[in-house]
Amino acid sequence: MQLARLLFTQGFGTRRECEDLVRAGHVRHAGRLCDDPFEAFDPAGLVLTVRGTDWPVYEKALIVLHKPAGYECSRKPRHHPGVLSLLPAPLRVRGVQPVGRLDEDTTGLLLLTDDGALIHRWTSPKRHLPKVYEVMTRHPVTAAQIAALRDGVVLDDDPAPVRAAACEAAGERHLRLTLTEGRYHQVKRMVAAAGNRVEALHRSAFGALRLPADLAPGQWRWLSGPEAVAGVPG
Repeated sequence: MQLARLLFTQGFGTRRECEDLVRAGHVRHAGRLCDDPFEAFDPAGLVLTVRGTDWPVYEKALIVLHKPAGYECSRKPRHHPGVLSLLPAPLRVRGVQPVGRLDEDTTGLLLLTDDGALIHRWTSPKRHLPKVYEVMTRHPVTAAQIAALRDGVVLDDDPAPVRAAACEAAGERHLRLTLTEGRYHQVKRMVAAAGNRVEALHRSAFGALRLPADLAPGQWRWLSGPEAVAGVPG
């Protein structure tokens, strides 16, 4: 594939802008200056250096972000900055979007991709993918509250009990809660229905993926190779 077209697919601008980017000497491969926008490259495993930053070439982007508090999971945020503002411009240009949503004040693992089919696989309610939340509560956690969350609590918009797939105390005011469905403010409402209150909420795992321990709030990284294959639902 021609170099300018590769850059275009990765979100570095229009075809003309990508050609100008190459001619201006901003693109290298393996340390070599690439100044011909029509030079052909094999995209498989290709890593380009654009304006001094290494950029792996992927047909579809899949990244994990450690979402900090104070950011909305929306392409058009209304009251707070959007999580997309934490990403470099090429990822925003190529149209990555969150896989599901976390509330503005919820932190933790957030996946983003520009692959619509993959988003459907991750978010389809038929798949019942587990999501693990670390819940800091206002009051000490009791055995009765844990039992209620496991057995099912009734929310105000549905008479059918909503159950946690797993629930355990991880500290005096710390619940570890696993859900396989997603409803509006579900964790907060379930904990309230059980007789406590959520003070802080953090998603530590989604499906088979866990938030990398070395990924600080606001940081992101590519998911690729075995890690991506293992995490993506079949």
